[in-house]
Amino acid sequence: MGRHKDNAAADTRGVAGKLTSALALHQKGDLTKAEVLYKEILTAQPRHFDALQMLATIAAHRKDNADAVVLFEQALRTRPDHVGVLNDLGNALQAQGKMEEALQSYGRALDIQPDFVDALVNRGNAWRRLQRVEDALASYERALQVSPDHAEVLNNRGVALLALGRPQEALASYQKAWRAKPDYAEAHWNEALCQLLLGDFTQGWKNYEWRWKRKLNQDKLRNFSQPLWLGKEPLQGKTILLHAEQGLGDTLQFCRYAKQVAALGARVVLEVQPALKTLLQGLEGVSLVLGRGERLPDFDYHCPLLSLPLAFKVDLGNISGAPYLHSEPKKRAQWQERLGASTQPRIGLVWSGSTGHQNDHNRSLGLQQITPLISDDAQYYCLQKELRPDDRAALANTPGLTFLGDSFEDFSDTAAVVELMDLVITVDTSVAHLAGAMGKEVWLLLAYSPDWRWLLGRSDSPWYGSARLFRQSAPGDWERQRQHPPKSRRQ
Repeated sequence: MGRHKDNAAADTRGVAGKLTSALALHQKGDLTKAEVLYKEILTAQPRHFDALQMLATIAAHRKDNADAVVLFEQALRTRPDHVGVLNDLGNALQAQGKMEEALQSYGRALDIQPDFVDALVNRGNAWRRLQRVEDALASYERALQVSPDHAEVLNNRGVALLALGRPQEALASYQKAWRAKPDYAEAHWNEALCQLLLGDFTQGWKNYEWRWKRKLNQDKLRNFSQPLWLGKEPLQGKTILLHAEQGLGDTLQFCRYAKQVAALGARVVLEVQPALKTLLQGLEGVSLVLGRGERLPDFDYHCPLLSLPLAFKVDLGNISGAPYLHSEPKKRAQWQERLGASTQPRIGLVWSGSTGHQNDHNRSLGLQQITPLISDDAQYYCLQKELRPDDRAALANTPGLTFLGDSFEDFSDTAAVVELMDLVITVDTSVAHLAGAMGKEVWLLLAYSPDWRWLLGRSDSPWYGSARLFRQSAPGDWERQRQHPPKSRRQ
């Protein structure tokens, strides 16, 4: 009996020693070695709380969220009232898209500790993803009662306020966030977006440069040895690389400034997404267009496309809404032959964009939501290259709508078809920018809280003279835009 107690004590000491070593390795960032020791601990003591919790944390760090959920739940069987694990379990569930289950886990934590700021914030984030923005805001406000200068909470509160159409309050919240944490890039970035939305371009473009310090943008930062040009250095006789950095629509909107760069005496090399290379070959001011990934020539300076407005001090008074893109005549003739003679007005439709867009849940529609626009007095064409599975199935049962996207090789095809339309109706996608840049009549359906470039309270756009903006009157409400079938100017 005494020997058994001695062995048990030795095992306990061994586990304690392994845990100390594992935690030290974990703290140093050597997760692989720490993981081995945690698993050895569990071999000896399968219900060891700390080992289970730390293994779950490692799994979550590696984004193995399914494994993290299992391990957090095992840990909770040992200590069901541990608020930290309940919060972490909620985060792992949220990362899997299991919002309701995540909310239950946060709720259990807050029942035990009502002032637990992390759980309040994470619950707010989950509610925001479920479009329950008022609930999200209330959760953030409660967290700020506990921790008034919590920078991350202030930033998230700003995001919720902006989604509710309260931009001035959102701006104040972002500014309070970075005052509490001066190097907080996310708050500076959100401040910039809010300033641009409100038309304060002077401060907005300056703060927009904070995008490079955001964690999400670290992999997009180009570490060229050549200096960044932001409008100060003379370019006469120099070669400058202008490079795309964000989405297709951003490239289409801001490639317009290549002409102004060339006017400074520079040879302009433009690097863009491969899908835009052919379309932009004829862009005025550009000497060479390359697809991303192609070998770059020698150059003296570089500038990301979305830094050009800062370089040129762009404001609402000096934006030109004149067309600057055109379709290729040969490709346009090929599509004209394919579509045949037009006996009715042709209307192009785009109802959804990339699912990877962070605001896609607000900007995109389903096919069934846009079918009320289709009438017998026009020919309708879907201008999207990609269709979501539900929409592809529904398209077969939508008479009067022709899908062309399977035949689009790149944006030069899209541009040729847009040229043949009398009107383009689209949500906030790259096709909206393409149509506007071509001077094609385009009707743009905007979410209640729109992207910054569309400003507020306007039915027109300074960026595109041919654009007409239709705004939601309330979050998620597209009914007003769908009440009557559209009529183009030709009709």
